[in-house]
Amino acid sequence: MKSVGVDGCKSGWFAVSIYDNGKWELQIFKSARDLHKIYADSDIILIDIPIGLKDSGKEERLCDLKARKLLGHGRGSSVFPVPCRQAVYCKTYEEAHKTNKEILERGLSKQTWGIVSKIREVDEFVVNNEFVVGKLKESHPEVCFYALSGQPMKYSKKCKEGADERINVLRKLYRNTDEIIKYALNNYKRKEVALDDIIDALCLSISGLYGLENGFVVLPECREIDNKNIGMQILFAYSKE
Repeated sequence: MKSVGVDGCKSGWFAVSIYDNGKWELQIFKSARDLHKIYADSDIILIDIPIGLKDSGKEERLCDLKARKLLGHGRGSSVFPVPCRQAVYCKTYEEAHKTNKEILERGLSKQTWGIVSKIREVDEFVVNNEFVVGKLKESHPEVCFYALSGQPMKYSKKCKEGADERINVLRKLYRNTDEIIKYALNNYKRKEVALDDIIDALCLSISGLYGLENGFVVLPECREIDNKNIGMQILFAYSKE
């Protein structure tokens, strides 16, 4: 079995692929299309980016609401309100903020605007290639860490304590954790891939492998569909059956 975890990074997309026999690979991709093409032989690709976008109504996507509730007050804020599809395709922050407020009745943070180009890229890809959603699935590292460890992470992933906390979780579950992180840090510049990108992508790939072995959990259980017929669900897996 082959599982791929993907996180957005400064240079595009950082992917960690791991096999059930212990083999692993790391790679940076400029586009989601290239990533999917290279990993067409994988069993699952978990990516930390919204798949499926709302275009009306003030309620957030159910998967985001349920993920935030699962993580609680400490880490729930890591699940950001996803903008509407119309805002994602705006050319400026001011236009996107105004559009999102008009359609979803809430504004758009500058932090979210910073990843809108990646949301748009993936949305364009899945809308025009609906077959990819059978393998390319939305996930969330903090939800995965919760499921793999049994509790939300205590520290922010951006600080040393948070990085150590998350690495310790992964180390207990996957024997090549230290080797992968060391290799990534030595072979990629921080202006290409940050430490938290490496940790998040590895977490998703490990979660994917556990899901392939023991079954995935989805939020919400009842699939919510957007107006492009794209499902809006977050996948993750527990470390035990």
